[in-house]
Amino acid sequence: MFQAKKALFIYCVSPVHMGAGTAIGLIDNPIQRERHTDYPMMAGSGLKGAVRHRFQADGWSKDLIARIFGPETNASEHAGAISFGDAQLVAFPVRCTKRAYVYATSPTALARAARTLALVGVDSDWPATITETGHCKLVNPALLNDARLHLEAFEFTAHMDQSLMEVSEWLSQHALPSQHALPSNTAYDFFREKLKMDLVLLSDEDFSYFVKNATVVEPHVRINNETGTADDGGLFYTENLPPESLLLAPLMATAERRDKGTMSAKDVIAAVLEGDEKLKGLNGQLVQVGGDATTGRGQVIITAVE
Repeated sequence: MFQAKKALFIYCVSPVHMGAGTAIGLIDNPIQRERHTDYPMMAGSGLKGAVRHRFQADGWSKDLIARIFGPETNASEHAGAISFGDAQLVAFPVRCTKRAYVYATSPTALARAARTLALVGVDSDWPATITETGHCKLVNPALLNDARLHLEAFEFTAHMDQSLMEVSEWLSQHALPSQHALPSNTAYDFFREKLKMDLVLLSDEDFSYFVKNATVVEPHVRINNETGTADDGGLFYTENLPPESLLLAPLMATAERRDKGTMSAKDVIAAVLEGDEKLKGLNGQLVQVGGDATTGRGQVIITAVE
């Protein structure tokens, strides 16, 4: 039974490849997706492994890592005290003819985010809102062309909805590192304001189309070490979640499970999120997750919901 819980927003600042491991279709290296919605997601096991690796690189002691994450070799000795849930998609960037792109979301994506927040004790108090296929709701008229919203090659009938502003304002205040947490950091001011103004609600059907077909697909070529040229049949395609994607994951903890352990569940979460005077925690930090780290992929910002 978990005794302490938090919610973590994960904001992609580069393409992110959390690989599915198996290819079905034309893409050789697809990203992880939920079976029932086909929405992109990040498995909690992958997030936990990435965070553990980050802490090792930051100089955390092997003993402290084992106390929090569990032993590296003898897993039967004791379980870890921290658990990462799967990260679910909240908003997805879609190219727009105005203001570069919008943060697209859907009734299902928002309802699931509100449910995750409620499970960890955060009351988002978002108003329920829906829209029809081919229609959208938004708060910023600067996105429109003659009362229409154009995303990629598609045109949507737009409806101004100020109740959606309650959702976008809440997300802008909680989903990115705040100046309160990082007083000298203004790097996210632009994106905080854009998330507030350029959130667009699409129907579940329209949202599903974009999250399936508007990801980043990159061709790669395998080079022959002897000739320095491309191998025959060496062309393959890798899918990435695009930058500016926003996901939400639960973080849960128990008291330390090792014999005579002294860390409470709150101590475990505090150590993971805030670290101490010498060690950095996760909150507000850049973390590399997924594959292709040597090509700059997988850079995300972690923000704990206060």
